[in-house]
Amino acid sequence: MNSRGFYLSLTLLCAGGSLLCAEQKAKSKWSYLDNGKVRIGVDRSRGACIGFLGESLSKRNLLNIFDAGRYLQQSYYGEKDGTNWNGKPWRYNPIQGGNWQNKPSRLDSFEFKPDVFQIKSTTTPHHWASDRLCEDMVMEQKIRLDGHLAILDFSMQYKGGDHERARHQEMPALFVDGELKRFFYWKDDQLTEASPRILGENGKACQKGLSIDKSSKAWVAYVDEKKHGIGLFTPGTTQFTCYRALGNGQTGPNGSACSYVAPIRTFVLKKGMTLKYRIYLTTGSLQEIQSRFAKIETVD
Repeated sequence: MNSRGFYLSLTLLCAGGSLLCAEQKAKSKWSYLDNGKVRIGVDRSRGACIGFLGESLSKRNLLNIFDAGRYLQQSYYGEKDGTNWNGKPWRYNPIQGGNWQNKPSRLDSFEFKPDVFQIKSTTTPHHWASDRLCEDMVMEQKIRLDGHLAILDFSMQYKGGDHERARHQEMPALFVDGELKRFFYWKDDQLTEASPRILGENGKACQKGLSIDKSSKAWVAYVDEKKHGIGLFTPGTTQFTCYRALGNGQTGPNGSACSYVAPIRTFVLKKGMTLKYRIYLTTGSLQEIQSRFAKIETVD
């Protein structure tokens, strides 16, 4: 289980996070797909990570991108490797967007086809806790829009040495606007609202709640008080981890407050390993999210 994005928020706040966020915004290079129903954007300066998701009409970004660790992206975990993250011993951790000091990954290829609502990219990830690229891994990402759905195909090829221990892997990590406080998942085949654990500014749980659980369906949702928000569906993945971080109380895409969830699979990184998986994203009312994902489940 990973709390990387939240702890980085604390680091940036203590080190003048507003300045870093302003600098990051100035260097960002965005490309968007918009089919009149859903709008999705990737930041080419962050390994083509997804940093914008919203409805076409509102133009509101429902994601949280306070730091490089909070983009919707691939990241994987291996053995401890002697690296250090802000005083904390860390492990092998390639991440699509960049490291904790905001140094970006390398975007190796980028194919943008707005006329057919598709983006394809290849990235060499950065080690989260060190100053080096992870040349032993390649991440690919394919995005296409279909109606109210964003369909993402992720793939990873690993050429490094074998790791020994299986770890929870995010499939993927999703950080959303802190205004989306209400979390829903399927328990005993009933759509159920749960309260994720809440983390305060010191990075420790200040309110107990859901941490890791298993859903009876492979999708979850974060919504606001009007039950409007984001749904994430990772077919074949029913276990998940979640929390909410209060930060300094500021919400919005660049605020330190956020809500987090990640479907998780547990596996060990092995030399020559290839991993492929698909996710679906949608925005709208909780009823609309449920209806759209039910149609996918029927087809699958």
